[in-house]
Order: sequence, then structure tokens, then C-alpha cells
Amino acid sequence: MQKAHAAPAPARRDGEVYAALDLGTNNCRLLVATPRGRGFRIVDSYSRIVRLGEGLAQSGRLGEPAMSRAVAALGVCADKIRRRGASHVRAVATQACRMAANGEEFLQEVEAQTGLRLSVITPAEEASLSVAGCLNLLDHTSDAALILDVGGGSTELSWLDLRGGRELDPVRRGRWRPPVAAWLSAPVGVVTLAERFPADVDSDLSGFRAMVEAFKAEIAGFRGADALRPLFEAGGAHLVGTSGAITSLAGLHLKLPKYDRSKVDGLWLSRADCQAVAGWLANLTVAGRAAEPCIGPDRADLVLAGAAILEAVQELWPCERVRVADRGLREGLLLSLMAERRKRS
Repeated sequence: MQKAHAAPAPARRDGEVYAALDLGTNNCRLLVATPRGRGFRIVDSYSRIVRLGEGLAQSGRLGEPAMSRAVAALGVCADKIRRRGASHVRAVATQACRMAANGEEFLQEVEAQTGLRLSVITPAEEASLSVAGCLNLLDHTSDAALILDVGGGSTELSWLDLRGGRELDPVRRGRWRPPVAAWLSAPVGVVTLAERFPADVDSDLSGFRAMVEAFKAEIAGFRGADALRPLFEAGGAHLVGTSGAITSLAGLHLKLPKYDRSKVDGLWLSRADCQAVAGWLANLTVAGRAAEPCIGPDRADLVLAGAAILEAVQELWPCERVRVADRGLREGLLLSLMAERRKRS
């Protein structure tokens, strides 16, 4: 496979090009963008389900088929980065490479085959980047927010105190970052939860409830965000959900004939909406889920686990409003890269 840096990058006239790559337990995702104001304009993107963490919970190692799928997807990413002439690149790996005994060996092989040098980020940085990527979706009239980033092998929860930004004028608010009052990384995501509770070929109401209770057990003992709990109980908080599973739920709620990011990103759902879609999903067979255009065969056994994680969080931290985010870690990576560049300049 040709290395990403094997050919000279083509020159661009419209400014510097940035690339952010996220290799997760389930997905490989890339965004290539140019700066625009305090944000960016996307010039290329890529997303592929690779299931890098398949079987990892049982074996403690990345399997050969999973690594081959990931390397193939990363080769596509490397080619896109080269062809777009990205001069500022950050590529990260998350939970699967954090916990696998052969994670470092795999990343060395990735660099040898694709030229991409991936760094394994900590759960704390993963949560921080997801928050940065979702800031534009926060409702600043709320007292608090909970950003829920559901991954394949881990789930990050970040509680934000929004009360400190109300006095800021609109110009200053554009540069204001609400304080993260508490965060938690649970070592359970849609892949690990789905493998723990294999999907039945028939409807799976009991399995869904078992997944909800299993995830609640992972996070129920966390006390770090208790200071914000009265704000949630008083109805002054909202939830922002970022993951392929949650965006799929939004597409199902809208009954989209095919997934459309422009209709999903930023969509508000009520808690009742989320429960209705989850209940409908749990009554479908695996084949029925696979036939849904916003799910497909690759997510058919995972989307119910994502719905269960969302339900578990809503039962422990009640929010009547959920905002769907088709954005997160990659966008946070891009924004952090661009902010670092501005500081150096």
C-alpha cells in the first residue's frame, strides 16, 4: 500500500488544509477542512464501520480480520489526506487500542503500511474533544447540559455548568467555553454491550431491558456530578447525544428514506420520542433493523445497544430534551488544531 506521504501534496489556493482522523472501536472516520471564521468548511470526509474491537472483550487482543479492515480504511484516509494536501493532520485512536494487548503493535503496522501515525488518546481527552465538537449545539438558556458520546468500546459523559455564560455579550459568548463540572468514561460501548447481550433473531424487549440495567450499573455509582443534579431534577438541563447509534435513532424518528445529516444534526427530540423509537426497535427482528435505511446491516446488532445506553442515562439523569449531534470528536480535533495554529501565528 502506498504511504500517505509518498507523493508531494498538491498546492491549494484557498488556504491551509486540516485533517482529523478518529479510529474508534467500531468506526474509522475522517474530516478534511479549511478554516472559515472561527469554524471550518469541510472539503472531504470518510466514514467506514471496521469493528476494530470485535471480540476484544473476550480475547484482550485485536483480531487479524478486524485489523485488516481497519488498515484498509486507513489507507483510504491516507490517500484522501495526501490528495487534499492537508498540512495539519491529527490522527487518534481510542478505546480498542487503549485496552488491546497488541494495540501498539497494530499502530506500528498502520504507520508502516499507510504512513499515518496515530496516537492513543486518554478517556479525558476523548471527552474534552467531544465537548469541543458539540459546543455549537448547546442551549445557553439552560442551566446545565450532559454531553453523551457513545462509542463502540467506551462511553464518555461530560456534565457542563452553563450558568456562567449568561452575562456575556454575543461577541464574547462566541469564545466562551462552559466549564466541564464533571466527566466520566465508562468502559462499555455499543460493541461491548451488544457482544455481552447477543441480538436475538426475534424481537428483543427483555434483552433491551437487560442492556439498560447493565449500563446503569456502570455509571450509577458516580458521584462527581451530584452538584448539578438539582438542575436536572428541576428541568433546567438538556442532553446532547453524539454517536452513530443516536443519529440512527433520529433518522428513524423522522422516518427518513435515507440518512440525511442536514435533517439530523441539531434535531431536538423529547424523552418520549427516544423511548418510542427504542421500543419500536426492540420489537423488530435483527433482519427488520437491517432493512431500515438509517440502520443497515452493519448497525443492525448495535443500534439497540445505543438506544439502551441512551435510555439508561435518561433514567439516571432525567432530561426532557435531547439534542442530536452528528458531530463530536473529529470536529473537536479540527477546532483544536486550528486554535493551536492561530496561537502559533
